[in-house]
Amino acid sequence: MSRPEISAPPEVFYSDIESKKYTSSSRVQHIQAAMTLRALELLQLPSHQHILDVGCGSGLSGEILSQEGGHVWVGMDISLSMLSVALDREVDGDLMLADIGAGVPFRAGTFDAVISISAIQWLCNADHSEADPKKRLARFFDTMYAALRRGGKVACQFYPRDESQTASILNAAKTAGFSGGLVIDDEESKKNKKYYLVLAVGNVTTDDINLDGVKIDRSGSAKVRKSKKDETKKEYIIRKKELMRKRGKLVALDSQFTGRKRKPKF
Repeated sequence: MSRPEISAPPEVFYSDIESKKYTSSSRVQHIQAAMTLRALELLQLPSHQHILDVGCGSGLSGEILSQEGGHVWVGMDISLSMLSVALDREVDGDLMLADIGAGVPFRAGTFDAVISISAIQWLCNADHSEADPKKRLARFFDTMYAALRRGGKVACQFYPRDESQTASILNAAKTAGFSGGLVIDDEESKKNKKYYLVLAVGNVTTDDINLDGVKIDRSGSAKVRKSKKDETKKEYIIRKKELMRKRGKLVALDSQFTGRKRKPKF
């Protein structure tokens, strides 16, 4: 079976017919609920948080957010048909028609957390001549970072087509400033293998997220960083230069003198 994101853009693929069929499927409902619960388990959120549901669709994940912890949520999705189904179902959350590749259009520090189920892999496709996946990923992660409060957390379940897509997503998250990594559930199972991008605004520790019984893969990912106060001057300079390179800036090469104090001239 072909992947949905290859078949057509999401606003086209999720037509009125497909949206209703998707939402009414008991199998889809079960899978969506299980993945949303897993995302919440990873994030270990206290009750009554303000959460953004990225790619909320017809509100299946939002129902779990309302039921588990009484969270207040806002959903954004590019499919008008999916959002229409959510309105017909009278979900509790507020809904927004928006393209996540154009950015997260909220004020700085609006949300305590973000979840996303089966959505961000769509950003890796060029659906038309002006769609640049690299720019869309960068815009999404940069604006999501800004929309989260300090200490805010993110869990994005996604289906990468290959390792290059995974690397592109991880690099975009790292460049935006997130810490965290990639959690892989059921790694040995082709059918049940699940990818969760678990991020934080600030350093993430095992006290912040639940990593019991899972493998966390940080190869090429948004690695957990040292606390800024523990960095040496050289480590600080190298980290800043790496960030500037990721953003396409020309930066001087590292050398044995990087971070060394200069002797005063007399």
